[in-house]
Amino acid sequence: MKLWGGRFKKAENKLMEDFNSSLSFDRTLYYEDIQGSIAHVKMLTKCGILTEEECEAIKGGLNSILSDIENETLLIEGDYEDIHSFVETNLIQRIGQVGKKLHTARSRNDQVAVDLRLYAKKKAFEVVENIETLQSVMKTLGEENNCLMPGYTHLQRAQVVTFKHHIMAYYNMLHRDKKRVLNAIEILNESPLGCCALAGTTYNTDRAFTASELGFKKPVDNFLDGVSDRDYVIELLSCFSIMMMHLSRLSEELILWSTKEFDFIQIDDEFSTGSSIMPQKKNPDAAELIRGKTGRVYGALMSLLTTMKGIPLAYNKDMQEDKEQFFNALDTVLSCLKVMSGMLSTLKIKKENTFNAVKKGFLNATEAADYLVNKGMPFRDAHKVIGEIVLYCEEKDKAIEDISLGELKNFSELFAEDVYEFIDYKNTLDRGIKKELK
Repeated sequence: MKLWGGRFKKAENKLMEDFNSSLSFDRTLYYEDIQGSIAHVKMLTKCGILTEEECEAIKGGLNSILSDIENETLLIEGDYEDIHSFVETNLIQRIGQVGKKLHTARSRNDQVAVDLRLYAKKKAFEVVENIETLQSVMKTLGEENNCLMPGYTHLQRAQVVTFKHHIMAYYNMLHRDKKRVLNAIEILNESPLGCCALAGTTYNTDRAFTASELGFKKPVDNFLDGVSDRDYVIELLSCFSIMMMHLSRLSEELILWSTKEFDFIQIDDEFSTGSSIMPQKKNPDAAELIRGKTGRVYGALMSLLTTMKGIPLAYNKDMQEDKEQFFNALDTVLSCLKVMSGMLSTLKIKKENTFNAVKKGFLNATEAADYLVNKGMPFRDAHKVIGEIVLYCEEKDKAIEDISLGELKNFSELFAEDVYEFIDYKNTLDRGIKKELK
């Protein structure tokens, strides 16, 4: 059964019927569709448009459909145009003619709009929960591995940091991601139910009632905007894209650190794979897949932006294209957050290797220059002196802290015995990032 057709003389072409159908993907919205319909029916009864008996019959039918879907005795399949026609047709089959009153004072335009907002809000909160889980894993990993390691610029060893400080940088990125998602939820938290097709209804309905029933803070202000707004989907996809960029950057570092060239970490067997031909290989495929799936989320954002950019008000069927991209991006983000949590919770940090990399990187060179500045030398001159010392150390295959005071004095008489304490790696942390970590 179709929800339209009275003014048509010819049946819909089968090709067009298949092309137009969205059941294969909007079936995801079955729960939200039924909850929206129950709230709508309760409102119609409150406003005297339906009787209490009609309300109870429709609610009972809708709840039975929901129960049967969830226990898999009713499969969402068949020759239906969309999830809305699936639910309504099955309702009429179960409770008879009274089921046809369900759609009073409502359009599929505001129906799908409320379904998608409800779903987007629910899943966005799920994303937030998974962000918080990953943050907790990062915090624990950092606290258990507060070891020295090189900090990099240009992928060259720059200054000494701790692994904790490094991983907490990603913790902070995720904190911003969480705030962005929560802000998007706050903005989308308005109900379009009652907008109907685009200009409301002549029935005396109560939009504030349905908004409250469905957990929205208020009804939308404008009917045209309410049925044609997909900004919230685009905003969430934007939030997800930034988040995936952060996860991808972390994945890139995990990939680099797991190579023998760095050898800073060991990714657990559970999140690695092997080679079909090279038995020695242990590949960081979990990290590589997160890095690769980032493009999928970016693509969803660009796809929907492109779909929406030329659409006049109000609803147009182009907007049916929002769901597959959004659903796929959501699934991708949630799986990547879960996999990253699992990978980090089982990660082993090779603390001896990270410290050796510090020793070989002249990572106290900046502090050595600061030492000379504290003794009265202009920074630019100190920079030159320490650069010459680094060249000397490279020739001798030594670290700055390993050469004698006499050798240091060959470069400047300002050096004294206290230089070794000043350029000690742990002491440099006490004067720098360690204060931030307390």
